[in-house]
Amino acid sequence: MTGHRIIAAGAAIALSLALAAPAVAQGSIGTMQQGRYVCELPGDAAGPRGIEQPELGFRIESDSRYSSAAGSGTYLRRGDRLTFTSGPRQGEEYAVISSATLRRLENGTPGRLRCIRQER
Repeated sequence: MTGHRIIAAGAAIALSLALAAPAVAQGSIGTMQQGRYVCELPGDAAGPRGIEQPELGFRIESDSRYSSAAGSGTYLRRGDRLTFTSGPRQGEEYAVISSATLRRLENGTPGRLRCIRQER
């Protein structure tokens, strides 16, 4: 190999690693358990444990799709973050707390709203 070919090959490898790095940093792509997710705000000691927010609930369907009372769309799960990527909830982000629990992100940190998958 000539010097130019070695430099070009090295540059190509460096570029491919640089492009792949953000994907690794964001976490691997995955899906959520299918089913109905009930969203609620915390209650208080004198009342119920949680106060359901029916307009914020949704159902995880197959193939990274969701549906809600307002319509349906798609979502993307990368590591411990779920983002609605199309449909009426587009742009909403949630922290994945467990396989059945999400917390809506507010300014990048988990907020008060939690969504819990209900058994079928």
